[in-house]
Amino acid sequence: MNGQEQDWHITAEQLTPISKQLIIWNQHPSGGYTACPLFANYAYSWLRDGSFIANAMDVSGEPESAADFYNWVNPIILRMKTRIELLLERFERGDSIEQHEFLHTRYQLDGRDDHNAEWGHFQLDGYGTWLWGLVEHYRIAGQTEMPETIADSVDLVVRYLCAFWEQPNFDCWEERGDQLHPSTLACIYGGLEAIGRFNGRTDLLEICAQIKQFIVEHMVHPERGYVVKSIQPTYTGNEYEIGYGGVDASALWLCEPFQVFAADHPVMAATISKIEADLKTTDGGIRRYSEDEYYGGGAWILLTAWYGWVSLASGKRLEAEQALQWIVKQADSLGRLPEQVAHAETDSEVYQGWLSRLGTPATPLLWSHAMFLVLNFQLVK
Repeated sequence: MNGQEQDWHITAEQLTPISKQLIIWNQHPSGGYTACPLFANYAYSWLRDGSFIANAMDVSGEPESAADFYNWVNPIILRMKTRIELLLERFERGDSIEQHEFLHTRYQLDGRDDHNAEWGHFQLDGYGTWLWGLVEHYRIAGQTEMPETIADSVDLVVRYLCAFWEQPNFDCWEERGDQLHPSTLACIYGGLEAIGRFNGRTDLLEICAQIKQFIVEHMVHPERGYVVKSIQPTYTGNEYEIGYGGVDASALWLCEPFQVFAADHPVMAATISKIEADLKTTDGGIRRYSEDEYYGGGAWILLTAWYGWVSLASGKRLEAEQALQWIVKQADSLGRLPEQVAHAETDSEVYQGWLSRLGTPATPLLWSHAMFLVLNFQLVK
């Protein structure tokens, strides 16, 4: 059942404490957040999702929860020190590195590696997002210096991202591992830029300038001016071709929170317009991308929240408020938000196939609740 069928009423004010409590209940004592406690494939903690969840807790007045997550990542990175150093040495030599040799994107809740999940492991976005979230955590707390206890892991992640940001890897949806993705580069940019400013590292700001230039040169549609979903190397030097010419709603990250482009930048404005034209459903939700087949291509709570956030940054408060209202309507009778909901354009046959395979879409999804909290915070602050 989705929000359009409900006969109860819940408000954003009521959903706020429910969302925070669900996140707290589903945070492991070691600090990792369960992506979804009732969906077997999501019984892990992703660095990307977790960093956004932790940031939501920071802005919602729950800094202890956020601190526990960032500190949960710290020993995971330190445990990988030898592995990271070897990868960097091989990179310097120009050796070929297989995707399975890179760091993982998600971990068991107690910090152990996940060796059995079916989805692609080599994703860089989570490591960039962790750096960004960490700095935001310190900034919100009024800290001006990096604690020594976490400095080594930060340095390892920074060096890892600086070396491999141009390496094709899986996107935030665990897809297209042979390609490069704007949202992944946005996360890397955001993390390196945050550390660069916090620690006075001008060299990292120079890397960020290179990443931005790379996006402009290789990821902008040549005729339409929006950021495409993905590109792939041609293996004829440093040339690339479009891997998927449509737009992905995760491109909103280029604006908020990572601010690669301001909302009124021509590239960002064209990208937002393309998302509105291609991915906004008739009732106001936001889909991932046009050819999405996961559960028939539903509208995602977290992406709708992101659209609201970017709309607010664009001076479109009404659109942001409508996005929040749409999200609230999707809550079930317990105030739980799903990962996605079906809509008028959903492929019902494909949707039924996923229902038969995995059951209903993941509910409650902690990332959905987190982005509701962020959008609500942006609207009321």
